[in-house]
Amino acid sequence: MGLDSETKVIKLEKKICELKDFSKAENIDLSTEIKILQSKIDIFKNEIYTNLTPWDKVKLSRLQDRPTSLDYINNVFSTFIELHGDRTYGDDPSIVGGLALLEDIVVTVIGQQKGKNTKDNIYRNFGMPHPEGYRKALRLMKQAQKFKRPIICFIDTPGAYCGIGAEERCQGEAIARNLIEMANIDVPIISIVIGEGGSGGALALSVSDEIWMLEHSIYSILSPEGFASILWKDSQRAEEASKIMKITAEDLKQFGIIDKIIKEPLGGVHKNPIECYSEIKGLLIETINRLNSMNKITLTSKRYEKYRAIGEFMLGYN
Repeated sequence: MGLDSETKVIKLEKKICELKDFSKAENIDLSTEIKILQSKIDIFKNEIYTNLTPWDKVKLSRLQDRPTSLDYINNVFSTFIELHGDRTYGDDPSIVGGLALLEDIVVTVIGQQKGKNTKDNIYRNFGMPHPEGYRKALRLMKQAQKFKRPIICFIDTPGAYCGIGAEERCQGEAIARNLIEMANIDVPIISIVIGEGGSGGALALSVSDEIWMLEHSIYSILSPEGFASILWKDSQRAEEASKIMKITAEDLKQFGIIDKIIKEPLGGVHKNPIECYSEIKGLLIETINRLNSMNKITLTSKRYEKYRAIGEFMLGYN
């Protein structure tokens, strides 16, 4: 039973609303009937969300209702001061970043930002950063290193923007530069995949000491549509591609690619984001304190070993 079965839940929820309205209008006690229907809804939800296919998770990760990076930033941190520009070309709204306060810890936070509606999505380029976005992110990371601030990255992108302008401004070089520099930055780095983690566009913010994923997020070399187009010359086989790409949090945790899965509320994080904000805040405080206790050489050495092990695993897996 996948997300397509959620229509049953919607119908039952609609029926409950009708019963409540009728009960109020006619002054009739229908609490028993409502309780029975609510019990059925709970059963259906458990069946749906504990048996999701990889394609179901792709669809969940792309929901416009899911919290964006700014939602996490504004709810996990008590203060956020946004900084703009890469000091080379311009500012990219697809990546937001700046200084934030995590209780009494000053951190640098960076996030890939999608829009909440069509107009906002156009402004944010649908969460697909340009080179200046990655250069802005790197500028903030280098600043964090200078002032000994931990770095927290929120990942949510289908991939880096591949338009002509982005290529003219050296998109590939900007991503590669981030990978090189992040490997050697000697302050703690934590990356959290909150929705889509697509291609090099996601990797450019995820060379970290720890990578976490929300339960229904995805993290992959490219989109299932792109994978299907390359492998079978047919993007319509994206659902089939998602099953063999190993893009879910469970698969990646099993392979040792990620370090932690953050459980989502039943139905997805958008159903009860406050619960998720609170859990992430607690995990961040605990992990930053642990990573801060390491000396610089140990921190960067362990990061190197982590990615060396991932590389060796991928060579063996292929």
